[in-house]
Amino acid sequence: MTIVFYQGAPYKYDKSIRTHTRFVQDVRFSPSGDVFGSAGADGAVFLYNGTTGDVVAELKDAHQGSAMAMSWSPDSKQFFTSSADRTVKLWDVETSKSITTWDTGSAIENQQVGNAWVGEDQLVSLSVGGELSVYDRRVGDRPSKILYGAQKAITSSAIGKDRTFYAGTYDGRVHGYTTSGDINLVNGQAHTGQVAALATAAGGGDTIYSAGYDDCVREISAPEASFTRTTLSTGSQPRDLAVVSSNVVVAALINSIAVYEGSAAKSTLSVSFSPLSIAATANGVVAVGGDDNKVHLYTYASGGLKEDGVLENNRGPVYAVAFSPDGSKLVAGDSLGKIFLYDVAQRSMITGRWTSHSARIYSLAWTADGKHVASGSLDTHAYVWSLEKPLKSIAIKNAVAGGVFTV
Repeated sequence: MTIVFYQGAPYKYDKSIRTHTRFVQDVRFSPSGDVFGSAGADGAVFLYNGTTGDVVAELKDAHQGSAMAMSWSPDSKQFFTSSADRTVKLWDVETSKSITTWDTGSAIENQQVGNAWVGEDQLVSLSVGGELSVYDRRVGDRPSKILYGAQKAITSSAIGKDRTFYAGTYDGRVHGYTTSGDINLVNGQAHTGQVAALATAAGGGDTIYSAGYDDCVREISAPEASFTRTTLSTGSQPRDLAVVSSNVVVAALINSIAVYEGSAAKSTLSVSFSPLSIAATANGVVAVGGDDNKVHLYTYASGGLKEDGVLENNRGPVYAVAFSPDGSKLVAGDSLGKIFLYDVAQRSMITGRWTSHSARIYSLAWTADGKHVASGSLDTHAYVWSLEKPLKSIAIKNAVAGGVFTV
């Protein structure tokens, strides 16, 4: 509730300013230094003489909630404030009047907590939900752009048909990262728990499927950048997800493998192991990594799965599996940090020398030409492996603190 004013240099205490009735949230000098302002939890904004600290303007009802931040224009003639009342306001210094008010929404996540004046005309305000709303002071009706970013750990990913990179996070949200550098939040009702997996059909598609720790599989429409109304209950926590065709999805559950077709559950196959990871090809081959240190192969037909082989080279639970783009090869990574490359048709190992990781393999992904494989691990490193030169790799050390959950 107190602002301490110093004179200098050398700086010495001059006075205590007690204009606010609640906590002072922000204090900012204008670029010219002639004026400084304060924003408080009482919703008030005050302007002071930059030399004496005397009050020159009172805006006691500036906001209906806490005024959390203020920033000045380069010419010191205007400033703007961001508030927990979910508004952003532009002010004129000479008249002490509000020029423009932007309403940011009605949700708790829309409360504004910080801001910055960027360049001549761009005002950027930060919300509780982590969005950066960019306003043009010449346009008074809406933000010119909203910048999104992951607020929690990224736990899953998939590539859409237009090469948009979709990332699911620990808090249930999904963001789309475009090749032009834009980041968009997938709209609609998000998962209420961690996004365990994201998947698309081979080659991408207009539909992205997501599996969450809220025990459901959801659809995302890529053209609309929104969750659809389709929600498929899994009955238990899904570990991983794969797409066989445009409308057939398989999910690795705690003690079973579920098949979904369209907007309905088609079949559930109970298994003697606990599925940890799953991958599928367009011609119906499904690979499931288990806690029994094996990769179980199945064939999808007529809405069900039929076991069609077992790969037994891994020495730890298999937490990641991925087919090559043409479906002829499979990589499997385990809890010991070892990656095995298999020939699918021959059901045989091609190489088991990809052993640079020192902890659990979280994720595996192929390049579009099928010549390289990327791996992410709990050891915080990522590697790129070559099929043509199996003993060669590119190491990306300490890629992500806490572990590389998805590549």
